Amino acid sequence: MGAAVDLDQPAPALACFTTLAMSEPPFAIAPTVRATPPAWRRLGAGVITGAADDDPSGIATYSQVGAQFGYSMLWTTVATVPLMIAIQTICAHVARVTGVGLATNLAAILPRALVFGLVGLLVVNNVVNLAADIGAMGDAVALLAGGHARYFALLCASVSLVLEIFIPFRHYAPILKVLTLSLFAYVLTACVVGIPWMEIVRHWMPEHVDHAMLVAVVAVFGTSVSPYLFFWQAAEEVEEERADPNALPLLIAPERASAEFRRIGIDTDLGMTYSNVVAFFIILTAAVVLHGAGVTSVDTSADAARALQPLAGRFASVLFTLGIVGTGMLAVPVLAGSAAYALTEVLGKEGGLERPLSQARTFYGVLAAATVLGTLLTFLPISPLRLLFWSAVINGVIAVPLMAGIMWVACSRRLMGQFALTGWLRGMGWSATAIMGLVALGMLW
Repeated sequence: MGAAVDLDQPAPALACFTTLAMSEPPFAIAPTVRATPPAWRRLGAGVITGAADDDPSGIATYSQVGAQFGYSMLWTTVATVPLMIAIQTICAHVARVTGVGLATNLAAILPRALVFGLVGLLVVNNVVNLAADIGAMGDAVALLAGGHARYFALLCASVSLVLEIFIPFRHYAPILKVLTLSLFAYVLTACVVGIPWMEIVRHWMPEHVDHAMLVAVVAVFGTSVSPYLFFWQAAEEVEEERADPNALPLLIAPERASAEFRRIGIDTDLGMTYSNVVAFFIILTAAVVLHGAGVTSVDTSADAARALQPLAGRFASVLFTLGIVGTGMLAVPVLAGSAAYALTEVLGKEGGLERPLSQARTFYGVLAAATVLGTLLTFLPISPLRLLFWSAVINGVIAVPLMAGIMWVACSRRLMGQFALTGWLRGMGWSATAIMGLVALGMLW
């Protein structure tokens, strides 16, 4: 019979995690008296992650779906909520328990070459997505103010990069939280154009399913369950833990698990629900205005804003356009930051938005390179629709193996100790992975 394992102590394989978490970080702030923070301050990684999912490229996808299929695709925004909540909650649990990000955990149980390959695809995908989002922001600003869209895109990217590099995360996080409010622009837009609720109830589900609708379902699921969100939420849990001098990974301080898991649950539930409520209203707006007027094709989010103006009025168009700029300024740091976190971790380097530039050169180098490359792509004669297509393809390729790896980590007692996944969350996580596998097969088909 093997020796008994004390589950209150971190597993031997996590000795490096334990050492890292217990050491005094060079960027720690002065200790403060612990107090229950206001509700707004307790919301963090989950809400920001959920809001960042409705980035300009996502807005373009939702607008196209609404314009092409009307109300019959609204059900997808409900169906994806439990999938998003399950996988994002699990990512946050892994980070909060171990005190390190997803790439470090994946490298502990998977072949390093496989992790490098998946992270490399993630970085490429994020650069392509950055190009679509930065280009959409430039188009949106040009639509409001006039001028050259590409120069506005360069300005937006530059402002975002400066904020990320020179403002510590504990000061930058509130800015991201405020930017999440920009998503209300899409709820207001739907209210401005008018909502025929009874007609929505009658046409909630499609009467028949064809190949084009299957492609649209794949697009919505791929847009909602995005790999870059996995790495971002996990990384921000680590950042928030390290910024609090009294916080420790739950493997070291298991007595805090109940409160921390409750916080993560509320934060993630609100964030993912908020994300999909906004997606619902974007599809709804496109269905009411564009589909109702016979406009069935939208290439970019800015195209959707332009199409709204003659059909729904200047005010609706301005609201929609402001939402593009706000969500873009939120999504760009999330896309670039998640690439930097993942690649820095797999390279074994120190990094994070809380660290100054001098202590995290590799991290900020990756972050800057991703943003610059994404911006340069907007100056090339490449169709935004093609960029979104390739982004969706790469998402489909890497989401399923990443989700399977995350589930393997989360269920591993060697890595998670007594906090290895059990019960409904484990079942939901594997179910989400299986459903996304079917979505990926549908995309390839």
